[in-house]
Amino acid sequence: MSQIEVRNPWTGKFDYVFAESSAEEITNKVQKLRRNQASWSDSEINERAAILVKFADSIQANDENILAALAEDTGRWALSVMEINALQGIIRQRAKEAPMVVKEHRIGSHLTSVMNLQRAVPYPVLAVISPWNYPLILSFIDAVPALLAGCSVIIKPSEVTPRFIEPIAKALADVPELDAVVEIVPGAAKVGGALIDLTDAVNFTGSVPTGRKVAAAAAAQLKPAFLELGGKDPAIVLESADIEKAAQSIMYCGMLNSGQTCFSIERVYAHRTVSDRLINRMCELASEMTLNVDDISDGQIGPFIFGDQREIAKAHLNDAVALGAKICCGGEFVDSGGSWMIPTILRDVDHSMRIMVEETFAPIVPVMQFGSEDEAIALANDTEYGLCAAVFGKEKEAERIGRKLEAGGVYCNDVDLIRQAHPGVEKMGFKNSGLGGSRYGPEGFRRFTRSQALIFQHGESAGICRL
Repeated sequence: MSQIEVRNPWTGKFDYVFAESSAEEITNKVQKLRRNQASWSDSEINERAAILVKFADSIQANDENILAALAEDTGRWALSVMEINALQGIIRQRAKEAPMVVKEHRIGSHLTSVMNLQRAVPYPVLAVISPWNYPLILSFIDAVPALLAGCSVIIKPSEVTPRFIEPIAKALADVPELDAVVEIVPGAAKVGGALIDLTDAVNFTGSVPTGRKVAAAAAAQLKPAFLELGGKDPAIVLESADIEKAAQSIMYCGMLNSGQTCFSIERVYAHRTVSDRLINRMCELASEMTLNVDDISDGQIGPFIFGDQREIAKAHLNDAVALGAKICCGGEFVDSGGSWMIPTILRDVDHSMRIMVEETFAPIVPVMQFGSEDEAIALANDTEYGLCAAVFGKEKEAERIGRKLEAGGVYCNDVDLIRQAHPGVEKMGFKNSGLGGSRYGPEGFRRFTRSQALIFQHGESAGICRL
């Protein structure tokens, strides 16, 4: 059994060690989940929903221990509080939605003697492989609807952020009915590979390169893979935009979690008549932001959670400057145990620079000018990614442009509106940003099931006389 050392992103010290799950342990856990899944799936959807709500209550009861571990995992406090509160909200909302989505339908046919029973049959065991940037939410955002749909679930969080596993497992143990159909296993890539082999479907959230490997491994076994991958989300700021609103929204989305968010605004295209005003206001907002170097619970900018991310950010910044980009503010790193980056705004950028085409995952926002709508659309779509996008300007103009953007979620005059949208709204990752249906709305339940039709003959049955 191998031991994995874990770095604390705030102190920079390797102060935690965990034992990676062995092949035998993983096999035994999956077998247990298989045994328990049938009765879980046979239970009424309202009963499963009530059990998930008990889990939300248990998270609240254990929130102090979960928060302490999550803060050590990520080097941030306020967003760790947000994760815990948001997960409770997600569970309660999904439990409320489930009875309307996960239900059987008896429907007639054009032949009066034939009746149909339409069912959604869950995959018995779903593997969830989750990343380090939002360890708690992304371990459960897909697991919750899968459980409500009737699956059992085994979760492998990132080996970068494993400390929260123990306290969240305690919260699960407090709900025995749910504990019977959920397992959380620590480990690295080897454990993830084993889960793909042992389970019936896999849900992966993470980078495009790893997502390709997951998809290939699942496809070789004819198993479905639901992939939630990276982004290089653009914001288009039109001449008609409210510059204050655009600057505030872009800085919020670009700096949230120190830029370590899949839907982060990582590139901005501003009309040439408003770009200077936008950049100046963004720099003013950047100057008001502080690092949490001295106090983990104070400041808007936390450290790089994954140590290698600092070097990626530095390489992208150096490449851009070497090719002619100008640093308007920031551009400096602070190394004090952990590593931080001062909020950074760039101008005079173009698509020859890595910072405009590769996922950076850092508190850097580059701004490029455009002259026409067609140019802005072409630039925004010039990417392998298609997760989200934002457009700022008069609503009719924003809608016209939004319809032409190759992204699953297009937000008009704000950012990350999916959390405030109607529960039925669905969005997918376009291009290399995702595969396998929407994690939002009704599809977030249905994708973890297979459609089955039972068709009843109430009249004369087929016979040889019909040949």
